[in-house]
Amino acid sequence: MPSRAVRDMAPVGRRRDGSPQGGWPLLARAERHGDDCGAPRLLQPLVFSAADERQDMNRVVYVQPDFPVDAFAGTATYYARYRVPYPAGLLQDLIARVGIRGEERLLDLACGPGRVALALAASFREVWAIDREAEMIEVGQHEAIQRNVHNITWMVGQAEDLAAPPDSCALVTIGEAFHRLDQQRVATHTLQWLQPGGCVALMGCDGITSGKEPWQRLVVEIVRQGTSRTAAHGAVAAQRKPGSGPDHNERVLRETGFRDVASYPFVEPHDWTIDTILGNLYSTSFCSKRVLGANAAAFEAALKTALLAHDPSGHYREQMRFGYTIGRKPT
Repeated sequence: MPSRAVRDMAPVGRRRDGSPQGGWPLLARAERHGDDCGAPRLLQPLVFSAADERQDMNRVVYVQPDFPVDAFAGTATYYARYRVPYPAGLLQDLIARVGIRGEERLLDLACGPGRVALALAASFREVWAIDREAEMIEVGQHEAIQRNVHNITWMVGQAEDLAAPPDSCALVTIGEAFHRLDQQRVATHTLQWLQPGGCVALMGCDGITSGKEPWQRLVVEIVRQGTSRTAAHGAVAAQRKPGSGPDHNERVLRETGFRDVASYPFVEPHDWTIDTILGNLYSTSFCSKRVLGANAAAFEAALKTALLAHDPSGHYREQMRFGYTIGRKPT
């Protein structure tokens, strides 16, 4: 397939088993090569009324996300290298459940450096991938070149402002980012973008600090200590959090009009080293090198000391939980 290059780039859930879900400039015009459907574009944001924003979700008042635009600044290379890939079994299950035959289009919202888009690209004729951070898109494009993947159109922009053609996609994915989006608006738009019978999949996995292993509790404590100075100076503001997790996500999809809504968990063992633990933490918005600042070297030393004292082998295992919540557009 011909490669797609982004031009005019402006500078621009918790499941019943307890597993977590878990994601600007307004023009990013993609070069096209004779496809039957024009590339998506980005629109000026819509204004929602107070009544719209008070919609009940999981018996709580609807909360508009208010995450900093630069929350993931400096994390893209760590994200691409150290985020654990979704299990092959999960991806195969998703493709089979949606009914993908290889001639369809995938839209990956809040795509980051392409963790989902790159993993699923071989199953689709074409992939559209959008993220609001140019750094993430640049790293994703580099990863695509390294993997010889040429069927992805990369776009810089906000998922809420995308104007994809109606009935243009067979699957829309959101990987560990639905809680960072305007959920009502994105779900409503997704229902319009999907072909009849098409699906949306809200994907997620355990964060490294959410596991129950003894070594993970050590990591949580070191992270708390290492980032407390930042929080004390107001860089991490307390705020009401948008709903998240499979139960919440299922409710959102049902209220939007999706059918056959369900969540599917997957558990796989994963082995960590000190380097991959650090790299994963540096890929997050709460423990990036930017957040740690001058405290980064001390944080790294403290984490290594604590983990090696716990297990001198330097290898740490967990049963890692993944999953997705799916909804289908009525035919």
